[in-house]
Amino acid sequence: MAPRRRPRGSLVDPVNLGYEVERPAKERLDRVAEIANVSSAVMFEHIMAHLELTDQGLPTTWPANPRDGELPIETP
Repeated sequence: MAPRRRPRGSLVDPVNLGYEVERPAKERLDRVAEIANVSSAVMFEHIMAHLELTDQGLPTTWPANPRDGELPIETP
């Protein structure tokens, strides 16, 4: 079954991402979107809307950036 598309003209300020990514990442996004019965673009927007960020504005899965004037503290 083809993924459900959003209604024509429903985007307010559409842009083309134009990013090149590794094939497995694109295929994974497509598979998840297919399971949800939505387009890959809709799934990407959903993921971005629900992305958890640290106080530095980075995804929680991304290594933290050292901050100026702070010493790195390692926890056991």
